[in-house]
Amino acid sequence: MEGIQHSIVNVNGITMHVAEKGQGPVILFLHGFPEIWYTWRHQILALSSLGYRTFAPDLRGYGDTEAPSSITSYSCMYIVGDLIALVDTLGVDQVFLVAHDWVPLSDDDLSYYTNEFNQKGFTGALNYYRTFDLNWELTAPWSGAQVKLPVKYNVGDLDTVYTTPGVKEYVESGGFKGDVPMLDEVVVMEGVGHFINQERADEINSHILDFIQKF
Repeated sequence: MEGIQHSIVNVNGITMHVAEKGQGPVILFLHGFPEIWYTWRHQILALSSLGYRTFAPDLRGYGDTEAPSSITSYSCMYIVGDLIALVDTLGVDQVFLVAHDWVPLSDDDLSYYTNEFNQKGFTGALNYYRTFDLNWELTAPWSGAQVKLPVKYNVGDLDTVYTTPGVKEYVESGGFKGDVPMLDEVVVMEGVGHFINQERADEINSHILDFIQKF
């Protein structure tokens, strides 16, 4: 797709597929569930043309990245390890991280995806949900810790994550700012659902650029 290059790199004991384009400061795009690098295609093309080196991996269990068989191999610690190793392969000290949130699924939704993915042999992605309890246990030492990095939060007002009971109140009441003290801005976009980077690609491109140009 328009000059996007694809490669396989060895990170943290697995092989990872990465899409990349451009030269300059690095922007690392992380997809959500149940997606792959392709969700960021609009941002890759736009921001690489503006002087940025853009990377979008398939996370473990997705797309052309290796899918370990062990459920515990999908804990948040492994995911962080994969990304740290990926950044190390780039030979840079800093990246701009742009990530898409994961959708909280109902039991019916999860059953649907489970059946569909199992029929197609695509079981890796489901292991993320099977490690929920493990992740709570592993991250317990950081309970109450603050995220002390500059952050910008974009969300659609129709996003089922944002409209989940308690989430909007958390964002608007100051709870979010308390946990992320360097929160730069919250942008609620009207008439947009969960897949905001595809639904309003041009606007999201502008928001990303406006934010990273501050640094």
